[in-house]
Amino acid sequence: MAVRAQHADSVTHVGGVDYKWIALSNTTLGILMATLNSSIVLIALPTIFTGIRINPLTPGNTGFLLWILMGYMVVTSTLLVTCGRISDMLGRVKMYNLGFAIFTVGSLLLFLTPNSGSTGALELIGFRIIQAIGGSFLFANSAAILTDAFPAKQRGLGLGINQIAAVGGSVLGLILGGVLAAINWRLVFLINVPFGIVGTGWAYLMLRETAQIRKHQRLDIWGNVTFAIGLTIALVGITYGLMPYGHQNMGWTNPWVIGALLGGAALLVIFGVIETRVDDPLFRLDLFKIRPFAAGNISAFLGSMARGGLQFMLIIWLQGIWLPIHGYSFSQTPLWAGIYMLPMMIGFFVAGPVSGYLSDHFGARPFTTGGMIVATIAFVLLTFLPANFSYLPFALLLFVVGIGMGLFASPNTSSVMSSVPAENRGVSSGMLATLQNSGMLFSMAFFFTIVIIGLSSSLPATLQSGLVGAGLPAASARVIAHLPPTAALFSAFLGYNPMAHLVPAGVLAHLPAATRAHLLGRSFFPQLIAPPFMNGLRAAFYVSAAMSLIAAIASFMRGRHYIHGITEESAPASTPAVRGTALAEE
Repeated sequence: MAVRAQHADSVTHVGGVDYKWIALSNTTLGILMATLNSSIVLIALPTIFTGIRINPLTPGNTGFLLWILMGYMVVTSTLLVTCGRISDMLGRVKMYNLGFAIFTVGSLLLFLTPNSGSTGALELIGFRIIQAIGGSFLFANSAAILTDAFPAKQRGLGLGINQIAAVGGSVLGLILGGVLAAINWRLVFLINVPFGIVGTGWAYLMLRETAQIRKHQRLDIWGNVTFAIGLTIALVGITYGLMPYGHQNMGWTNPWVIGALLGGAALLVIFGVIETRVDDPLFRLDLFKIRPFAAGNISAFLGSMARGGLQFMLIIWLQGIWLPIHGYSFSQTPLWAGIYMLPMMIGFFVAGPVSGYLSDHFGARPFTTGGMIVATIAFVLLTFLPANFSYLPFALLLFVVGIGMGLFASPNTSSVMSSVPAENRGVSSGMLATLQNSGMLFSMAFFFTIVIIGLSSSLPATLQSGLVGAGLPAASARVIAHLPPTAALFSAFLGYNPMAHLVPAGVLAHLPAATRAHLLGRSFFPQLIAPPFMNGLRAAFYVSAAMSLIAAIASFMRGRHYIHGITEESAPASTPAVRGTALAEE
């Protein structure tokens, strides 16, 4: 029987099974659960709000909508580095097991949410935060545990399979959310519980602590506080920037939002100063002197910026325009949007493990750079599609985007994790995941703002003339046309008919039956919003292409294949690593 090891590579088998496959299977389950949970709620939101008897589109409830939608990602982004640092101090496997247990408890509490109305919404938000704490430990330690368990020549393969679970979970959640919500909204949260119980027990019994834990480390209290509060304030400011403010369509001029962004940035600067002056910092900024580490993190952040918010926009494109035009009711569009996005996941599934395996032999740079170039080309080609496109070219371009991201993800993660000292793998994994999650949040806010600006310039006139032409009184049409377009996009995203929420019920009641049926039909709103929406969306595609191209340049600058601690003399022939801890050279 295997015993718990005191240092890396001393555990090779547990129960007759190669330990690296045990670590891979368990961490893959953990990442699958954590990422599935981040997207499963997106599709189930209408049913969840119906279940707790709240209309999420009324002004007083918009905060509930944003926090249930984005709160999980905000909390995980804030805690990942701290969870990684704590894990480096106390043990990665121990903290990973704890994360699995906390995540399972949070899922059970969500299933049992006792109240409805605003109290129920607050309970859901609180229980989602508990889930996010557990998910932070899973995210922060998964890559570190795999890096500890796999030999250098196989890390790309192991991390590639793990990355597939991360992307697969985010897409699978879109489909499962629609299926389970159609039965009962509580099942959306219950599905995590049995897997969480099995995963927690399995992790406790089978995972082994293979990392060397340096003794007498201290927790950087002020570094943790300034980083957590600074990033939280900044991300919350971004979240509330998406909400209308006064007579404006978005909240970027709201003094509270401006103050949150500036205050968050100031605290993060203070955090940077603190980290250069303490003996045991939360994060060692000098790791950024390692070129593969710096290039990998920068390109991961830019790649996440290019992909994250744009994926949100693609779903709105499908739900608000394409699917209704093709005969789907608005209530069906969330589920079918997830299904029609599957080519992106398939592309990632095809490229992820292959690029991970090949990068173990040829280095990360060809695949990370090539992947971002492929994504750049795909984003540019998406600008040529009309609002009512033929599905085959759309699916092919999504597949190509998935290929590009799959080529990039696992080699980049392997390059970053292999470039740092073993004792810093937990916090380094947390930093990489933080930049990726923060990139997605920044991206959603950025691209949503671009689209709203595009809508604001031309939608009012288009909507007013369309409503008058459909038979609505001119005075009512003028009022509706100047409502913030945010409400229309969110209603389409949530699977509601936007016109049913934009046109007051009293006005609808006094319209002839034929006029009312035309206004609430599947094609009226999509045809009105399509031209101004596409103007903003094409601008977003070009921005994504630019970010992907810069990420490709950053990836190319990482230098040759580099593994910390492996010298040229000791490296295998297939691993052209550079000496010791020096920077990777051209």
